[in-house]
Amino acid sequence: MSDTPVDNSKRTWMIASGCAGAAGGIAAAVPFVSSMMPSERAKAAGAAVEADISGLKPGEKLTVEWRGKPVWIVRRTPEQLAALPKLDPQLADPLSLRKPGETPDYAKNGWRSRKPEIFVAVGICTHLGCSPSDKFTPGPQPSLPNDWQGGFFCPCHGSTFDMAGRVYKNVPAPDNLEVPPYMFLSDSK
Repeated sequence: MSDTPVDNSKRTWMIASGCAGAAGGIAAAVPFVSSMMPSERAKAAGAAVEADISGLKPGEKLTVEWRGKPVWIVRRTPEQLAALPKLDPQLADPLSLRKPGETPDYAKNGWRSRKPEIFVAVGICTHLGCSPSDKFTPGPQPSLPNDWQGGFFCPCHGSTFDMAGRVYKNVPAPDNLEVPPYMFLSDSK
């Protein structure tokens, strides 16, 4: 034990200045910490998107935006569905096995979708991020094979994808189009 007397006025000032410093530190930390939280715009960008597909006719495509990317919803025709298995020998990765874990389990089938007639994919080429064009009409066309069955064509470097977003062999794009996580809320959403 010390015999030194306690200076109560010094003690009061030490406690007061310590509290003021702590309050100042908290005041400075609050904006810094809150700046690390996502903004409302960022939260909305990652949020789920609902799409009404009730008016989508066979052979038509609807585009919605999700996380800043175009997402295509295509209602395939019976003829487009029938052509898919015949294309397997011409495709680089017909079963989407190249990148395990990237294709959702519900899309690991010949249609790459939950329902055969509805195809959902991110509309960005896996080569350099261009957006492919719709080339749904089968038959010979400029820059496409003579036995074209319909699909998507990236005009930037000539990559081709079938109606299930599967990439053809010997084109610049290395992988199939991405299938995002999705679900059906009803037959029309």
